Amino acid sequence: MSCFSGDPNFCSECGTILPLPGPTNTVTCVRCNFSVSVREFAGRVITSSVVFNSLESSSVANETEESELKGPVIDRRCSRCNKEGMVYHTRQMRSADEGQTVFYTCIHCRYQEKEDS
Repeated sequence: MSCFSGDPNFCSECGTILPLPGPTNTVTCVRCNFSVSVREFAGRVITSSVVFNSLESSSVANETEESELKGPVIDRRCSRCNKEGMVYHTRQMRSADEGQTVFYTCIHCRYQEKEDS
């Protein structure tokens, strides 16, 4: 007895997506080995669509030049304005067995530097 019904693209026994028909006259579920005749798919049109999120609902923050710098401030001299105080954050930019990359931003002139550790 079938547990699932409705969409013929899914196995009516276990609900798994059925593979594309092969050279045989049957479509066999890869999970439970349930078989369906290829004739059941004759004349069916399969469509798909992609819906993109609008830019207004995007979670990407727009940083402005006046935005407040966030993060810990350390005693590091800026190589551009020669003043003390930089904010830093780290990211793993290379493979996992190599060190992190440290990004520094001057709190005075907003000059950015990076250091591979």
